[in-house]
Amino acid sequence: MWPDRIRPEVIAAVQSAGIEHPWAHQALAAEHALDGESVIVSTGTASGKSLAYLVPVLSTLLDGSEAPNGRGATALYLAPTKALAADQRRAVKKLSQPLGHSVRSAVYDGDTPVEEREWVRQYANYVLTNPDMLHRGILPSHPRWASFLRALRYVVIDECHTYRGVFGSHVAQVLRRLRRLCARYGSSPVFLMASATAAEPSVAASRLTGLPVVEVADDASPRGELVFALWEPPLTDLHGEKGAPVRRTSTAETADLLTDLTVQGVRSVAFVRSRRGAELISVIAQERLAAVDRSLVRRVAAYRGGYLPEERRALERALHSGELLGLAATTALELGIDVSGLDAVVIAGYPGTRASLWQQAGRAGRSGQGALAILVARDDPLDTFLVHHPEALFDQPVESTVLDPDNPYVLAPHLCAAAAEIPLTEEDFALFGPATAELMPQLEAAKLLRRRTKSWHWTRRERAADLADIRGGGGNPVQIVEAGSGRLLGTVDASAAHTTVHEGAVHLHQGRTYLVDELHLDDSVALVEEANPPYSTVARDTTAISVLETDVEIPWGDGRLCYGSVEVTNQVVSFLRRRLITGEVLGETKLDLPPRTLRTRAVWWTVTEDQLDAARVNPEILGGALHAAEHASIGMLPLFATCDRWDIGGVSVPLHPDTLLPTVFVYDGHPGGAGFAERAFHTAHEWLTATRQAIASCECDAGCPSCVQSPKCGNGNEPLHKRGAVRLLTVLLQGAPAARSDNAEQPEEAEGREAREGEEGGEGGETDVIANAAEAP
Repeated sequence: MWPDRIRPEVIAAVQSAGIEHPWAHQALAAEHALDGESVIVSTGTASGKSLAYLVPVLSTLLDGSEAPNGRGATALYLAPTKALAADQRRAVKKLSQPLGHSVRSAVYDGDTPVEEREWVRQYANYVLTNPDMLHRGILPSHPRWASFLRALRYVVIDECHTYRGVFGSHVAQVLRRLRRLCARYGSSPVFLMASATAAEPSVAASRLTGLPVVEVADDASPRGELVFALWEPPLTDLHGEKGAPVRRTSTAETADLLTDLTVQGVRSVAFVRSRRGAELISVIAQERLAAVDRSLVRRVAAYRGGYLPEERRALERALHSGELLGLAATTALELGIDVSGLDAVVIAGYPGTRASLWQQAGRAGRSGQGALAILVARDDPLDTFLVHHPEALFDQPVESTVLDPDNPYVLAPHLCAAAAEIPLTEEDFALFGPATAELMPQLEAAKLLRRRTKSWHWTRRERAADLADIRGGGGNPVQIVEAGSGRLLGTVDASAAHTTVHEGAVHLHQGRTYLVDELHLDDSVALVEEANPPYSTVARDTTAISVLETDVEIPWGDGRLCYGSVEVTNQVVSFLRRRLITGEVLGETKLDLPPRTLRTRAVWWTVTEDQLDAARVNPEILGGALHAAEHASIGMLPLFATCDRWDIGGVSVPLHPDTLLPTVFVYDGHPGGAGFAERAFHTAHEWLTATRQAIASCECDAGCPSCVQSPKCGNGNEPLHKRGAVRLLTVLLQGAPAARSDNAEQPEEAEGREAREGEEGGEGGETDVIANAAEAP
């Protein structure tokens, strides 16, 4: 039963929605909320997490509506995507309809018309927004939100498992700024959080909010049967680089599956890791359907970030109504949009974590019916490993969600933003973390803050909030404009522009294909023209790395395993044209783009001459052996750190000037680090053992995309030596210290992004376009 303190009107509204009694975890979470305890509900998909926090929130808002001060209690809802906030608004509106005007819900985000925003600030008592709008729009304008903040009782954070790594660290500091302003206005809101199943959810939630958080993780909801298939695309008759066999792409295979499901009337979503992949799958499926039944073509579409607001809303309505049978979507739909009635989910490539895998699979069967989930393996070491070792998916717990709010690259801009909101004092240091005191003199020296008596002030004219790019886009989004008409098609993150909208790049939008004529980086504009090329494009780059500081160094036999700070210089130098469906390389075109520099964290290992002799790795094959081990280790790291290939990079060097030894580096693709390299350091024995196994067990002769070839390699996968990599890793592991438990005590770890738009690992911003540093500029 619901707690006695829940208003009977709210219980009646829930019952009128067809829910007679709550599940045990829902009632328990509501009890904690009413007791004033911050709580995280970490249960399976479709387990009623939304209702667990909505019931106490609505009850409190109803109580507040009877208060003499007029506005009464308020609540704030945070979602990682606009789509999820809009979806939740529909749910709240429907549930609270019997409560009349006591609950006034409204979405406040970048799509909210200017004329509506003042009403939201003055009258709404349940405001749904996202961390970006809270950071840039609400907190800097806090005087205009004074009455709302003064009455704030609850902050709901939905899908909080997505707040990890650099993005999560930024959101953690945004929440600390919110708590600081609430305290100034006399309120102390309770945080109610919902998360997919995760390891140690209360620890992650406490790190996110800076508060003690109670955990509710025992899922009492019923489950429909889920049939889970692992699908490996077949080999084709084609041969790729170095004569390696070419496997049919996961994109083509997923498109065929989506086509077959649509023809059979099965409501399905295909989850794809990139925007381009989502567009390609929808285009291929529509072409296949046209040959079967032209009326089905309009029932399949793509859904991704970068669309204009009205395009996204139209697709969401079509999906809810059932007008769309099949959808190729990036992870915006993973993040909780309630689509009841889905029968099947197709996942094009391992999404990077077991938590995301189960979250995506859980989109099907949301009404309690049985469902189908299919993981279509990409042709890379990790996906191949997983389809042949299902125990790594089904017999392992989900990962911990960790983040690092003390990352100075994250903390510094938020201290400036906080000082612009209200001058900082030493009393604030404890709220923002132990690194604050060390950073304040640096911010003063940089003339970002000025100390006056006992407080620090923001003194510049520009907005302090603009210093913190919480999604990691790396600057202003690049606008994609149709050259002939001047029509704005969409946007792409600045960090992804070099790899996705360079001159000659193929750009897909709403099923139409465009070629990029010009990229103007200074103006943040890419000019495109509609075209129909029979190929896609993939950027190539080179990478060089230097060691800035070694934090930890441990012996591995004669070699060394190290962790520390590095500087990475990366430059996009060309792009490949690949034939659609098969991925066959048609040609390469040079590009002239400026280099980008990144200071980050890395793990690296070295080997000595004696170890090379023991591994029978002579100078002729040394570069290839290191390069192959580097590729495979990057491909396998997502199994041990909550990341994907978009988040990490690598460099291998036969003789690195800083170590004076053959060295392999794997680094975080985010300024200041994201915790992936640190995780790799602490799980190095298990990680490199799995890497060696993945290479050795592959049936190819000289190396293929399933083991050591990388589709993003800046050197065109030259040189590579598969057998040399196996022997080298064997000798390296023989000298490794005894493997530590994954739960052994470790320093604070951080892990990173995302969907720089809350939907994917930074489209095109992949820093793992791997180059042998000996060939880097």
